[in-house]
Amino acid sequence: MKKTYIAKKEDIKRSWYLIDAQNKILGRLANKVAVLLRGKHKPIFTPHMDTGDGVIVINASKIKVTGRKLKDKVYRRYSGYPGGLVEVPLEEMLKKNPTAVITLAVRRMLPRGRLGTKILKKLKVYADDKHPHKSQKPTPFSL
Repeated sequence: MKKTYIAKKEDIKRSWYLIDAQNKILGRLANKVAVLLRGKHKPIFTPHMDTGDGVIVINASKIKVTGRKLKDKVYRRYSGYPGGLVEVPLEEMLKKNPTAVITLAVRRMLPRGRLGTKILKKLKVYADDKHPHKSQKPTPFSL
């Protein structure tokens, strides 16, 4: 009978990937980023452990969306108070804070709880093509 492999901390080798989001579709980009962050592309993937790699996303302000999502998609948050519902369309969100659009899309594809929070810390998103992570020696990743 075969045993299920469970990764140990010393078995996990982490690397960093650099993804250029220019002219990439938001959902497809977020899916690939979530897979890399979670470590599902590795043969040592273990669901209850952080086996993933770090991801740097540049040019977040130049992403694309399909259909009428630019006008129709709405991000909502609620303060808990009466009249505290805030609705921001995707178009406005891209102008105001383009990094939050990608971060939210990826966060919603990760597990909820402590593991998801820990995994999300390895995601670095920048609106333009400059980033301060040269020392991590990120490998370019094409979608």
